[in-house]
Amino acid sequence: MAKLGWLASLAAAVVVVVTLRSPLAAAQLRPGYYASICPNLETIVRNSVRQSMAQSQISAGATLRLFFHDCAVRGCDASIMIVNSNGDDEWRSPDDQSLKPQGFQTVLDAKAAVDKDPQCRYKVSCADILALAARESVVQSGGPNYQVELGRYDGKVSTKSSVVLPHVDFNLDKLNAFFSGLGLSQTDMIALSGGHTMGAADCSFFQSRIGTDPTMDSGFAAQLRGTCTSSQSSAFLDPTPLGFDNSYYKNLQGGRGLLGSDQVLYTDPRSRGTVNYYASNQGTFFYDFTVAMTKLGRVGVKTAADGEIRRDCRYTN
Repeated sequence: MAKLGWLASLAAAVVVVVTLRSPLAAAQLRPGYYASICPNLETIVRNSVRQSMAQSQISAGATLRLFFHDCAVRGCDASIMIVNSNGDDEWRSPDDQSLKPQGFQTVLDAKAAVDKDPQCRYKVSCADILALAARESVVQSGGPNYQVELGRYDGKVSTKSSVVLPHVDFNLDKLNAFFSGLGLSQTDMIALSGGHTMGAADCSFFQSRIGTDPTMDSGFAAQLRGTCTSSQSSAFLDPTPLGFDNSYYKNLQGGRGLLGSDQVLYTDPRSRGTVNYYASNQGTFFYDFTVAMTKLGRVGVKTAADGEIRRDCRYTN
């Protein structure tokens, strides 16, 4: 089993709109890309993710979040996985310090499992393994299944300065501006936010809202006071943190959104209708989520000309 030493604590972000659309590169993606190269790929990743989830309850949410953090910076190229000897890499940026090591470990273990198959060894990119692992994390948590487009190459560059992600106090305009830079719509953004149905958040992210934000349910605020006894404490993002469902949106309706950037999706009338619809129509949420995940997976895709197939996800070849 591959080992790592990533730490996780607090993240902060600055609003910058980035454009990572790459239609020509994205055109190379297709389901079944590895059908003749590594025919057992999806089964191998599925079984490996199942083992990771059995070892750690938070691995599913951590892996799904890792996929977004990767795609939203330099595109879906697994640059978030790179460890540079000079310490200048994405995962050590302030914005990524909230990522949990279980997500990284899930990908490393899946990569090791894939490379144990002689037919697959060193032929499958870490970027594609991360995309498959994110899908499996959703499916094996009770969420929707969907085809993953494959054919990504791994990036060769990873720097702290390239990492700019949405902040927990973003309003709807800032959220839309960021996601628009990725080629994603407001509906895509709201559907992807539903990924917060799994996992937890450090109290540092929302402690300032407790007792001061009128949009937060008073009973929920009292509950969080008891949970957040220190800045190192954390709270679940919704009542079913190990399952993928639409309870995230029901929480927002009741003023129980943990993060300000979550609750604003309900308090802003421009997005409230979508939240209400997802809260009462889980099937529609599931469908829109798979559409948004597919679109996210096309962001900033690398080709053979500017990428590679890493032998070790942590290091460029």
